[in-house]
Amino acid sequence: MRAVVCKEFGPIRNLEIENQPDPEPGSDDVIIRSEAIGVNFPDGLLVQGLYQVKPPTPFIPGMELVGIVEAVGDKVVHVKPGDRVASVCMLGAFAELAKVDKATVMPAPQGADAAELTALMCGYGTSHHALKQRAELQPGETLAVTGASGLTGLAAVQIGKAMGARVIAIASTEEKRAICKDNGADITLSYDNLKEELKAATQGKGADVIFDVVGGDAFHACSRAINWGGRLLVVGFADGEIPKFPVNLALVKGSSIVGVFWGDFIRREPEVYAKNMKELFGWYSDGSIKPHVEQPFELAEAVDALTHIHDRKASGKVVLIPGQSR
Repeated sequence: MRAVVCKEFGPIRNLEIENQPDPEPGSDDVIIRSEAIGVNFPDGLLVQGLYQVKPPTPFIPGMELVGIVEAVGDKVVHVKPGDRVASVCMLGAFAELAKVDKATVMPAPQGADAAELTALMCGYGTSHHALKQRAELQPGETLAVTGASGLTGLAAVQIGKAMGARVIAIASTEEKRAICKDNGADITLSYDNLKEELKAATQGKGADVIFDVVGGDAFHACSRAINWGGRLLVVGFADGEIPKFPVNLALVKGSSIVGVFWGDFIRREPEVYAKNMKELFGWYSDGSIKPHVEQPFELAEAVDALTHIHDRKASGKVVLIPGQSR
């Protein structure tokens, strides 16, 4: 099989494509032949050694995939060869065949688009957990989303609408803001004069919940344009700067800074995660949410796909599809 391999932490461009022996399942393992492999911002951080966890090298990156079961271990009973499944495996997905633990595997809806299903896992899963468990977003509240044309941003826009919020999407270009509007945003803003624009869009009150994946100047502006009792969700730092927060702002606004670490959430609270995925699949089935998927990259183009995301050029979901090139 072909696989993308990180031999040591370093620039994304150092990733290599190798031919490796097909994996054999252990007792608790499932072997999946990939239909679509999700590509996420944390994958790029991981191979650079910049993520919260650092696996031993060499390793195959990739945290999510949809495909067909090829083989299972003798302790696997909930899926069998030929079943269509999805897996959030955290490592090992960037390959034609992925060996994953049975606990990470769930049935995938027949007939649903494989690339769209990958988006429902890490990307939509992060946004859903952030808005539901961490922010406790309520119907009628105002949600502001930075980086709103990226995968988690668009997911937050769509999920916010599904949860009954008024959504303000913040993105850097007219084209990206148009995508946000097409995906349900009530208002779109640029980063120019963001504090003032956010306050104007909320009649001077500020947003009730702010979903921030950018950090840097955007975080500073948002922290000053939040409503009394507001929740500022710390999701990521795409700008590259991890901002420092003056805690007196939390005092005078009665606001909260709330961290979002989806990877640890699914490990610590698997039952809640399972309920979240059931709700997401339900929204997907009834059309309340629909991932926006870019033209796919081929497996051998993994470096280009990750670079595309880290250069902040992506709009929606980026996927690898073995055998299908751009």
